[in-house]
Amino acid sequence: MCGVTEAGGSEAHSGLICVAGRIGLVIQLNRGRVCYYSRHVSLTGTPLMPNTTLVPLLADGEFHSGQALANALGLSRTAVWKQLNRLQSLGLEVESVKGRGYRIPGGVELLDESRVRKGLQPPAHALLQELQLLETVDSTNAEVLRRIAAGTAPGLVCSAEQQTAGRGRRGRQWVSPFARNIYLSFSWEYHQGAAALEGLSLAVGVAVVRALSGLGVSGLQLKWPNDLLAQSGKLGGVLLEMAGDAAGRCQVVIGVGINVAMPTAAADTIDQAWVDLTRLCDGSPPGRNTLLAALLNELLPLAASFGDTGFAPWRAPWMALDAYAGTPVVLHSGEKRQAGVARGVDDRGALLLETTLGLQPVFGGEISLRAAS
Repeated sequence: MCGVTEAGGSEAHSGLICVAGRIGLVIQLNRGRVCYYSRHVSLTGTPLMPNTTLVPLLADGEFHSGQALANALGLSRTAVWKQLNRLQSLGLEVESVKGRGYRIPGGVELLDESRVRKGLQPPAHALLQELQLLETVDSTNAEVLRRIAAGTAPGLVCSAEQQTAGRGRRGRQWVSPFARNIYLSFSWEYHQGAAALEGLSLAVGVAVVRALSGLGVSGLQLKWPNDLLAQSGKLGGVLLEMAGDAAGRCQVVIGVGINVAMPTAAADTIDQAWVDLTRLCDGSPPGRNTLLAALLNELLPLAASFGDTGFAPWRAPWMALDAYAGTPVVLHSGEKRQAGVARGVDDRGALLLETTLGLQPVFGGEISLRAAS
């Protein structure tokens, strides 16, 4: 969220600043409050705040008159009205009450670098090389891959308010409304090639559960190979992508998406059962900055140590969270179907499927696991 401090005077004025690859909006409202809203610039070159300069002003959930908004932004009332209408396309509900003005009911918590860094524990703080917070990006994974190609060192963390082309496993769209969920990607370098990274996505799932459990979220389970579940719905997912030499030195992009407060309109496009933290936490989910810091506290140390430990120490914790342990399942891979009973995973992260031929290891890829009907 934007920082708000008291300042003297009543004249409203605003301005844009850009320093060292960051863009910021400085706004002084006519009640004397000053807001500075800052974001890094994406390598896509897309202007960062084309439709969202109003969001920092409305993030507090309070009513603001159209004239106050116009004065703060240096725009006409008509221009402000048009921007308010455009916020709907971001999945943000804007309430209008005659005589009171406009507000986002309940407000929104915008990502704030200082608040995220403040929540980092010493190990994660030492491992974090760069924290990139974006307004809008096609995909945080894609942005990190671009930064890798441009020579960025491992340890880059990228998160965004919104993804316009968020990706899940098997090329599926990841629904990514503005300022409502967590879209997180970061890179780490390994020297043993892809074979040494087997089971990494499962270990990431365990780390995500630990982060959420530390914030008081309970009832979490994992579905092989990449899904985070609760109350029989999908709460989040993991997507790993690689750049470099699959047999040697490579960089892995670890992507995590978590539903925090999914708007109903955005959820209409989701084709499976889902849940968000708002529902799990009775309407009071952890703040997104607190959640992002908690995730990094678990994920960065995991990434740093996995090259040495592999998946073996993560197997038992994953098995304890296995949503399908001992359950008849069907594996879908293209037109192929394979039925059996899920018996956990082995030391390499392969699913152990019990069939009439015995216990068979099944490795991840373009495979979907579903409960047998």
